[in-house]
Amino acid sequence: MNVATAPVLMADQGRTIDPDEEAAFLDAIDRWLERSVIPVVMHHDHGDIWPAKLVDEMAEMGLFGATIGQEYGGLGLPATTYAKIVMRISSYWMAITGIFNSHLIMAAALERFGTPAQKSKWLPKFASGEIRGGLALTEPNAGTDLQAIRTVAVRDGDDYVITGTKTWISNALNGSCFALLVKTDPAANPRYQGMSLFIADKRAGEAGAGFTTGKKFEKLGYKAIDSAELIFDNYRIPADQLIGEVEGQGFFQATGGLELGRINVAARGVGLAEGSLRLATTYAQQRETMGKPIAQHQAIQLKLGEMVTRARAARLLTMDAAEAYDRGDRCDMEAGMAKFFASEAAVENSQDAMRIYGGYSYSKEYDIERYYRDSMLMCIGEGTNEMQRMIIAKQWLKANPI
Repeated sequence: MNVATAPVLMADQGRTIDPDEEAAFLDAIDRWLERSVIPVVMHHDHGDIWPAKLVDEMAEMGLFGATIGQEYGGLGLPATTYAKIVMRISSYWMAITGIFNSHLIMAAALERFGTPAQKSKWLPKFASGEIRGGLALTEPNAGTDLQAIRTVAVRDGDDYVITGTKTWISNALNGSCFALLVKTDPAANPRYQGMSLFIADKRAGEAGAGFTTGKKFEKLGYKAIDSAELIFDNYRIPADQLIGEVEGQGFFQATGGLELGRINVAARGVGLAEGSLRLATTYAQQRETMGKPIAQHQAIQLKLGEMVTRARAARLLTMDAAEAYDRGDRCDMEAGMAKFFASEAAVENSQDAMRIYGGYSYSKEYDIERYYRDSMLMCIGEGTNEMQRMIIAKQWLKANPI
């Protein structure tokens, strides 16, 4: 079964998919993981090698259009199904889900806020994977505090001229198009009113001079997907690539897509937590000490009991957020809770799995060390867990005044 051909029922709100179709879709993902992903994970992760063949296969399966509307050639999947896909893949290799997650956040911003002409031009190419990219928000001095960005766009006739640097951008080397957050009015007060979001295309022959890729970052984990700088030096971009073609809306356009991004990170956390549990469970039943499998020792059972509970709770919180997103509800609190809890569950489960493996956990011949390296990123990406706690508390207090 080709995932891209799976029929999907979609509406503007309350997007749904037939349970049998979803099951067939996920089965196709499982077969792809078994056939194409699992045999090559260590090669790409240990060598930090871009998985070009897997990316092509993800495009063929329609994953770059997973949440893009069917009218633009996407699969139009509800967030609940999308989350399940991410969980499945991440339970074997989290990094590759980042390749299409950042891309889909870019697409979501355009689909929500772009003009009809912008959607018709860009979304079909995003959905097919012909154009792949991501979100260019973070700067050397502006991460969680997006309003502190310094990249500036100045109107010049029918164009804008952009100068500045973005950092830690996923898909920076191998992506070709980015939702680029800039300041069109640096003097605006409050600051967010002076921010705008552009579709910046760096494909040869179309981007023009001034858009280059800077250094690639060497990372502890999250290997094979590139994280690098994007540098804009008097980069000239057509005015019709301003999303919505109205200045001052960029902050809300960018952060609006982060709900989907946080659901994705939560789903990745679930995958890592469940994958760590799977590995630890298998190892604990194979490894023997004192004449019996270590799974029969109480100390190991205590860890497994906690791991099972964390993974289950993380999954339920993530599905709760995805269901709210599909209903069209505001879900920054639900997405924040899911992202916070699932990412911490990923870290704790990977650490407990390392302890269950003992000395072998430090060997790169075993997969578990990768889960340990990858998990910490989930606590940082798409807004730190410290920020998630603040968002959750503010929304809770707002809903429960004295």
